Amino acid sequence: MSSEKPIETFPNPQPGRDYEIAITCPEFTSVCPKTGLPDFGEIRIKYVPDERCIELKSLKYYMIDFRNRGIYYEAVTNAILDDLVAACQPRRMTVVGDFSVRGGIKTVVTASYDNAQRPTPNSQASAAG
Repeated sequence: MSSEKPIETFPNPQPGRDYEIAITCPEFTSVCPKTGLPDFGEIRIKYVPDERCIELKSLKYYMIDFRNRGIYYEAVTNAILDDLVAACQPRRMTVVGDFSVRGGIKTVVTASYDNAQRPTPNSQASAAG
């Protein structure tokens, strides 16, 4: 896990239905690893849960753990996606890191996961053969 804080989950109350959960973390902060200056932004998470949903209080503490960490925008956005996918194994998930303007440049990083597009070990073997 990219953060020291664990991401807790709970059982999806409607696992037989596709529905989307949208979470916004408007006060995300981390540190630029090159300059040591603080980075500010908004993290937006959208996902279709499978068997588990993300518990929000643990997500809040997970996000706070980045506050003093030196990490690039691209790395943090992908790390959050990887950690959330590992925690809840969603059907689909997108994480958007929408970072504040710094030095006249605005950066938005989008990382996505789709369980249906992941190759299974058998499909890899048949594709190679």
